[in-house]
Amino acid sequence: MRHFLALTWRFLRDSMPDRRRQRYGDVDYDWDYRVETTSATVGWGTRFRGLLHAPYQPVDPELFRAIMSSLEFDFTEFTFLDIGSGKGRALLLASEHPFKRIIGVELLPELNQIASVNIQKFSSPLQRCHHIETVRGDATQFIFPPEAMVIFLFHPLPEAELRELMLRLSTSLASLPRPIYLIYAYPAFESVIAGFSSFQKIAGTLQYSVFRHI
Repeated sequence: MRHFLALTWRFLRDSMPDRRRQRYGDVDYDWDYRVETTSATVGWGTRFRGLLHAPYQPVDPELFRAIMSSLEFDFTEFTFLDIGSGKGRALLLASEHPFKRIIGVELLPELNQIASVNIQKFSSPLQRCHHIETVRGDATQFIFPPEAMVIFLFHPLPEAELRELMLRLSTSLASLPRPIYLIYAYPAFESVIAGFSSFQKIAGTLQYSVFRHI
């Protein structure tokens, strides 16, 4: 009950006009590319549901680009997979690299629908991958594709659900070993991933960590 009341108070506080204006602080990317990925326009029902899992917040483009520039491998050999893809900003940013294909997985229907629209109308001279799709579903039940992947996590799940996701990924890799890089931005529960011995941390800062499946 205390947890529910705390979530309710947080939701009401974040619904105040001054907080809504603060959420528009991430809108520059949208203006540049004529898309809608800001956190300020999320409906109240989706925002409340998000508090039960992880509130929607699009990744900062500068941070994402810095992370990707730190990776040194052939992108053409990998599929990019965003867990908790929201309105699709990370998917659009990932398309600046020549991935085989780009997939987003999002639980909340409103966010996933907006992501689909963004993908359809997105246009950028930097785009190098045009095979982008988004799937609505529970990430902890997602069937990982049988291919090399760069998996992106922007703090999308509570600790227990992140552990469930990692168990499912580990099972997939045990049945079909393949190259995997896992990027965890704002790694609040990094210890969960570090607890799986088949994943080795190879890079990172206070803002993100990069793991490789070994």
